[in-house]
Amino acid sequence: MNEGEEGRRYDATPFLPSRRTGLAGLRRAAAECHGCPLYEDATQTVFGAGDPSARVLLLGEQPGDQEDRQGRPFVGPAGHVLDRALADAGVDPGHAYVTNAVKHFEFTVRPGRKRRIHKSPTLREMTACRPWLLAELRLVSREVVVALGATAGKALLGSGFRVTEQRGALLPWPGLDGETAEDGIAGLLATIHPSAVLRADDRDAVYDGLVADLRIVADVLRRG
Repeated sequence: MNEGEEGRRYDATPFLPSRRTGLAGLRRAAAECHGCPLYEDATQTVFGAGDPSARVLLLGEQPGDQEDRQGRPFVGPAGHVLDRALADAGVDPGHAYVTNAVKHFEFTVRPGRKRRIHKSPTLREMTACRPWLLAELRLVSREVVVALGATAGKALLGSGFRVTEQRGALLPWPGLDGETAEDGIAGLLATIHPSAVLRADDRDAVYDGLVADLRIVADVLRRG
């Protein structure tokens, strides 16, 4: 990927619709986003998916290989783990909205290989893509936001976020840029990204931890 000229500012804001729109309008506009160089190598923009009236919004890091090919978030192996964990925790995956902090797949290809290997997005790329996330957050009627992994947590809570220290507890909703915490939002839950289960030596134990965290979401929804 070409990082562009020295000092170039990455920002998706100019690509957002000029008029108020719904999620479908945002999705169409995001398909043309060139706010950072990630679009150059990615197959397509992978915008969020799900019911705009969903009570739960799940935020991941960025699309993976299968998501980039299919154009939908969480359709690869990690997405299958997430759906199973939600169901085991008592949260209907079909009643959630899923998206990522960054909307294009960033990857590397080793010399002589064809497989595209995931690379974590930089802070610069996350900042560039933040306007899309904020627009989604304003349009989805979520009661609980779940940050899946360190990148998602930093996108919402800042660079000081540590998933190992803050996971598994319902945190106060931080509010959107320039706004105070919003009424009607029960809070933010941080947990691991489901891909961590796939990388773990003891997958059963790590999966059980993910389910235990998501049960907190189920409890909040039942009380609501």
